[in-house]
Amino acid sequence: MKQLHLFYAFFKVGMLGYGGGPSSIPLVHKEVVDHYKWMDDDEFSDVLALANTLPGPIATKLGGYIGYRVGGIFGMVNAILSTIIPTILLMIVLLKSITTFKHLQWVSGMTKAVVPVVGVMLAVLTWEFLVNAKKGLGWIKTIIFSAVSLLLLQFLNINPGILIAILIAIALLQKGDRSKKKEKEGSISA
Repeated sequence: MKQLHLFYAFFKVGMLGYGGGPSSIPLVHKEVVDHYKWMDDDEFSDVLALANTLPGPIATKLGGYIGYRVGGIFGMVNAILSTIIPTILLMIVLLKSITTFKHLQWVSGMTKAVVPVVGVMLAVLTWEFLVNAKKGLGWIKTIIFSAVSLLLLQFLNINPGILIAILIAIALLQKGDRSKKKEKEGSISA
C-alpha cells in the first residue's frame, strides 16, 4: 500500500507542479507532511535545505529521498518515475497546445495567471518555515537569520549551497559546545 501511496503522492506533484521546482515544493510538503505524515516539518525543512544544495531538479531529489525513506529502492524509483513521467507527458501536450493556440487571449491569460498562484503557495510555505524556525530559535534569531540570509543571497549573490553549509557548520559547532558544557556541568555536580 505504501508504494501505491508514494506513486499517488508524487504523481499529483508531477501533474500539479506547474511552473517548475519551486511550485512543486509546497505540493510535496502537503503530501509528505500533512497528508501521509511520512515526515514532520523539521525533517522536511532539513531535506529541502539539503536538496537545494545539490544539482538537479528539486522535485526528483525530494521524490528520490522520500521514496527511498518510505519504500526503499523500489520506493525511490517509484517516486522519481511518478514525478517525472506526468511532467514529460504534460509538457509535450501543453507545449503543443500552447504553441498551437498562443495567439488566443485566454491561453496567454492562463499562463500569466499561474505566476501569482505559485507565488502565494511559496509565501505560505515560507511563512510555515518561519513559524517553525521561531519555535526552535525564537523570533529575534529567526528575523536576524532571515535578514542576513536575504542580504547574502540577494544582494551579495552568495551561492545558497555555501550559505547552507555555513549554517550547518555553525549548528554543529554550537551542538558541540553544548555537549561540552553539559559534560562539564555533569562532572562538577558529580
